[in-house]
Amino acid sequence: MLEQLLQGDHAAEPVRFQIVVLSMLLAFVCGQMMAWVYMFTHSGLSYSRSYVNALVVIPFLVSTVMMVLSNNLVTAFGLMALFAIVRFRNILRDTLDTTYILSAITLGMACGTGRHGTAVAGLALLALILLYLSFTSFGNRQRYDVILNLLWTRPLAELSDFNRLLHRHSRVTTCASQRVLDGAEGADLSYRLLLRDPDRLSDLLDEVKAFAGAKRVTGLTAQDESEL
Repeated sequence: MLEQLLQGDHAAEPVRFQIVVLSMLLAFVCGQMMAWVYMFTHSGLSYSRSYVNALVVIPFLVSTVMMVLSNNLVTAFGLMALFAIVRFRNILRDTLDTTYILSAITLGMACGTGRHGTAVAGLALLALILLYLSFTSFGNRQRYDVILNLLWTRPLAELSDFNRLLHRHSRVTTCASQRVLDGAEGADLSYRLLLRDPDRLSDLLDEVKAFAGAKRVTGLTAQDESEL
């Protein structure tokens, strides 16, 4: 049975196993290059690692779909009906979750239409691609570990001592927002910190809360924040 799976497809218009693998690998490389270009050129606020991963996987899936269809009109209409069910009855907010659903549909159609070689190659390569994206954190542009928000009640000129405290705990300290309060001394401050030791976040928060002039201190880790 294994030899039959690896020999290729058993549909009306079979595709050689070597061509299947080559097409899938080429689609993966194209998707990877497109994702890298997107990462380097994106400058907006709506950046999402999940979307970048989907850019890598979707070309691979589309190439598999095209090999499954192979000018078969009946299969094409069946695929459209399945996509309609997924789109209108199950709304998935995460781009990569939608990609997993598309993967399951594609592999199921490959098996059901007799393209067993395509299904085997597709499943093996797709699993490797998804594991690669997960283990390498591909697409992650996280430049900080924690967002620190506080109310500074002293004059802004006296921030130097406080900034030295932050530098003791962080490799990179960026003041992302500074809003001066009307009619009072002080300001609302928001910092982005890349910590020297992320496990010592609680120590940092305790020191900041004890610092004279720092009020209403809150810390939000990058994992808890929605990806931008």
